[in-house]
Amino acid sequence: MKIRKISKQYAPWFLLLMGVDIFSAFLLWIADAEAFIALSAVIVLASILLFYAVCVVLCRQEEKRKQVFLDFLDHPDERHERLLQKTLNQAYADCVHLMAQTLREKNAAYNQAQIQLSDYEEYVEIWAHETKAPLSLLTLLIDNRRDELPETVVYKLDSIRSRIQEFTSQMLYYSRLKSSRKDYLFEQIEISSCIEEVLDDYMPLLEEKQFQIRQAAFGTVYTDRRGLLFLLSQAVSNTVKYSGREPSIFFAFEQTDTAHVLRIRDHGTGVRSCDLPYIFEKGFTGDSGEVRRQATGMGLYLAKEMADDLGLTLNAASDWGCGFELDISFPVM
Repeated sequence: MKIRKISKQYAPWFLLLMGVDIFSAFLLWIADAEAFIALSAVIVLASILLFYAVCVVLCRQEEKRKQVFLDFLDHPDERHERLLQKTLNQAYADCVHLMAQTLREKNAAYNQAQIQLSDYEEYVEIWAHETKAPLSLLTLLIDNRRDELPETVVYKLDSIRSRIQEFTSQMLYYSRLKSSRKDYLFEQIEISSCIEEVLDDYMPLLEEKQFQIRQAAFGTVYTDRRGLLFLLSQAVSNTVKYSGREPSIFFAFEQTDTAHVLRIRDHGTGVRSCDLPYIFEKGFTGDSGEVRRQATGMGLYLAKEMADDLGLTLNAASDWGCGFELDISFPVM
């Protein structure tokens, strides 16, 4: 295949060589017809063999040059730069030097950016974990003083606490999703325990809005627990924020031969049909009411990113004014 490529590349020279052979054979025929008959075939065959030998040599040189070039791309230091220059025409020496200098500068900038990104990710994770302490203190304060404070004040404090916890969680998981280091722990998870844990976090707001919570029988799935908790928290958070006149949330679990599906449905405001295809896009808030327009558009985007990272499938369905459904599909292992 490589020889064929080289042959096509140098085909004009082969045609020129054959033209010279034909012209030489013609002169030989004029000079001596008998010698022409005896030597013409030998001349053509020798030319073909010569061209083939040259193609083989060029093919080997091309392979060597390619390998040296690939090594240079992996390690654009001065040693590999000199090796590449030796395989090329001297006219390209300056171009190779300029390319090597540019690659070294780009690699240095890339390594510096990687160090800065790693420092930033570490800072975000530390900040998110440190924020949990005052959040826990705020939760404890609200629980202990709940009977002494007006209901409106308690509700506002619960709402503020939930918002801070949600944004902190989003920041932490956004940092993890964009990080090159993944610390997922895949194991068999009881879905019911995860749902109860998330509902406990949002229980003050759910009780304030008098949510009806219904749950069907659940099973186990193979996934990362923290990732699943994040997906469920985003679903419950959206349900609380966009609840309707009869707030309710329903969890259902279906098992098939190909997947296990967790369905989360509510009877909230829902999403318009024109907005539904875009709700998982970064920063999209749509035109589904004033509350949704004030949102950041990051919750469902991060949920979709997390689901993709865990190998899960996230689907949404909605009837405007009648509710919203989020389906999480777990592949059968």
